[in-house]
Order: sequence, then structure tokens, then C-alpha cells
Amino acid sequence: MTLESEVGALRKVPLFRGIDETKLRLLAFISDRMQYQPGEHLCEQGEEGDTAFIILKGEADVLVRTPAGDRSVARAKEHTIVGEIAILCDVPRTATLVALTEMDVLTVSKDDFLKLLKEFPDMSLEVMRTLAQRLERTTRDLAAARSGGAAA
Repeated sequence: MTLESEVGALRKVPLFRGIDETKLRLLAFISDRMQYQPGEHLCEQGEEGDTAFIILKGEADVLVRTPAGDRSVARAKEHTIVGEIAILCDVPRTATLVALTEMDVLTVSKDDFLKLLKEFPDMSLEVMRTLAQRLERTTRDLAAARSGGAAA
């Protein structure tokens, strides 16, 4: 994948939609490109979060450890960013990511991600919006699970 194709893929990530091309080029340039095969782990629940993952191609299962074993709670799909909670909040990873398909992923270090957010307030706003939507969805799912109903 070339820098140009990475910039094109980044443009499809909702978090980066409003970001101009120069900033996307910088993000692509400072990121490391990784490939994962089905069954490979991108990260493990509980480990220190030092990178965020931008999924350019493929899909991963989001697993959370429970007393009954690992439970799939979501799918991380193409054109999404995951792993940002651990680097924003300085908390251990909240889930394990396992590749379901062949994946092309850009990894952004904690330091570089935080510099981008500081330098580009529009990106910070989108990160807050994305996290708020995830929190709302998680709260709704938890309430539905506690009441015995299915999540909407």
C-alpha cells in the first residue's frame, strides 16, 4: 500500500473525515503499516496500550474476558480506529482484538496520537464524539442485558 492509498483509506475513517489531506499525509507517514492473518492477536486485554489501530482492510473480533471465558462484544471493521481508549486514558487495554480476516492496519504510537490531537482540535472533537457514541451504546447494551432484553 502506498502513502497515497493510505491517505485515501484514512479519509474513509469517520474520525478523520473532516481532516485536510496534509494532516492525513502526516498521519499516514508517522504510522506503521502492519498486516495480520486470521487468528492473530493485535492486542491483549490488560496489556499497556501504547498504540491505536486504524483498520484499513479486514475485520477483527473484539473479545472481553469474563468468568465464563472470552466473550465477543463487537466487530472492528474496515475504516475504524480501535485501541484509542487505552492511550487516551492511560488504562490497560479493555479488550483483546483478534483478526477474523487478513488485515491491513496502521498503528499510531501513543505519543504521535496525542501530538495530533493537541495540534488538530477538530480531530480531538471527533475523538470525543466517537467515544461518547461508544459509551452511549455500551450503556444501552448493559441496561438491556440487565433487564433481560436484547440490545437495540
